[in-house]
Amino acid sequence: MKAWILAARPKTLPAAIVPVWVGSAPILLGETGMFSWLIFWSTLLSCLAIQIATNLFNDAIDDQKGADTADRLGPTRVTASGLISRRTVFIAAWSVCLVAALLALPLILRHGWVPIVIGSVSFLLAYGYTGGPFPLAYRGMGELFVIAFFGFVAVFGTYYMQTGEWWSSPGWIVALQVGFYSCVLIAINNLRDIEEDRQSQKHTLAARFGVTFARVEIGFFCFAPLFMWFLLGPAEPRTVGALATAFLLASFITFQVFVREPSAFYNKLLAVGAIQLINYAVWFSIWVNR
Repeated sequence: MKAWILAARPKTLPAAIVPVWVGSAPILLGETGMFSWLIFWSTLLSCLAIQIATNLFNDAIDDQKGADTADRLGPTRVTASGLISRRTVFIAAWSVCLVAALLALPLILRHGWVPIVIGSVSFLLAYGYTGGPFPLAYRGMGELFVIAFFGFVAVFGTYYMQTGEWWSSPGWIVALQVGFYSCVLIAINNLRDIEEDRQSQKHTLAARFGVTFARVEIGFFCFAPLFMWFLLGPAEPRTVGALATAFLLASFITFQVFVREPSAFYNKLLAVGAIQLINYAVWFSIWVNR
């Protein structure tokens, strides 16, 4: 069981939880009569399943391509370390995709083709993130994928599942904030693994443009969402609180990646990055309930 928990990569799961949380908050806290707990749990659990399936595919495919080596600085990968066979991990990944589809049945019954399209593309990219003829992670497109799916698709999709409508303003601002904070996780990973990725021809943005670029990128993803708070409306006590806590977390992460060389210490920064993402969801929920 410990190996499977490791394979699921718990530190990455807030990237699946927060978009659903944020996309649901305006309905739950603003228009309670429209909110459906069945739709909420169906959306959340199916998103979590897709995220776990993506992590499992990533684990097996990176081992298949030789991207996870004995010199790895990051957490143990179950396939490369021999804890679980590659075939078993692949079977588990496809099985979790099936579970995600079953969990999404209430969404399909309520909204028809929209969740089917979103789910189908999500399944395709869960594998295509590291596998297939055009693996996004190996082409330096990981950050773009995260912004598009963990930001816009997940946030707007969640809002649609509750209301049957696409979120207008300030939806795009919120989606970008969630997407940028989610990118912090992948950017920290890529900076930590920069040498290993270069050796295995995994052309992440960090591997392409170097350590300094990767550090600046992390700083951008940490601080840009702070300035977006001003686009959500005039400053007020709850906005000030959000800015203060977000600034402290962003400063800590950015300072650490600039003063420390890529190392196993970055695994702890991943946990701080997950806290940063959850912190945003908490403050957004406070802000929207006004």
